[in-house]
Amino acid sequence: MDFSVPSLDDLLGTFVPIAVYWIYSGIYVMLGDLTQYRLHTKAEEDKRNVVSKRSVVKGVLVQQAFQISVSLLLFTAVSGREASAGVPPPQQPSSLTVILLQFMVAMVVMDTWQYFMHRFMHVNKFLYRHVHSKHHTLVVPYAFGALYNHPLEGLILDTVGGALSFLVSGMTPRTAIFFFSFATMKTVDDHCGLWLPGNIFHLLFNNNSAYHDIHHQLYGTKYNFSQPFFITWDKILGTHMPYTLEKREEGGFEARPTPALKKIN
Repeated sequence: MDFSVPSLDDLLGTFVPIAVYWIYSGIYVMLGDLTQYRLHTKAEEDKRNVVSKRSVVKGVLVQQAFQISVSLLLFTAVSGREASAGVPPPQQPSSLTVILLQFMVAMVVMDTWQYFMHRFMHVNKFLYRHVHSKHHTLVVPYAFGALYNHPLEGLILDTVGGALSFLVSGMTPRTAIFFFSFATMKTVDDHCGLWLPGNIFHLLFNNNSAYHDIHHQLYGTKYNFSQPFFITWDKILGTHMPYTLEKREEGGFEARPTPALKKIN
């Protein structure tokens, strides 16, 4: 197999989303506790999460290092193959419509892949116990814990899912920089544990921090598998858990399953 140095766009597509992850989650950290917007109290976060924040940071860095290695290896191999075959680099579309269409296709592909892989990791007892349960040690999610996963889960859900989204949509590496940065921000936001007024992600998507918070609770681990964009597959396949968002007396909000669903379960 021929190998070649990845292009600048390939490198940016690898490292920019990681920078976006820490910058965006860092903004949430700098905002402070924001008690009036929290989905769980600070006391719950400290009591119910069984892993320290130091360990979470280390775990995310390990996963990101693993993903960087895999991505660079793939880009190096693909670049070398294209160079040896005399294939010219892909041209960036001049039409915004084409780029938006590629974004939509990539979103659908990523949602589909992650829904079925995520659900399988819950259904398969071995994979849940030894792989996916690491992510669920954060019963009360927070922003920089969004990618606190087992490296194998990161490879299957994020790296493979991202590669499929990239290939099927036909986007260029330059477009991919923006798409994967956007997907990263959405994932961080889904785990931020806050219900902020005017949050654009909440305005655009029903799959949001409250929706995903339901999944992280013990009663919701068999529901709300969809991530990171839409809730379509949950609704089609009967794994959608409706909820209400109610204010707590001590401040903040609580996402609660609807009464009808509580009776069923």
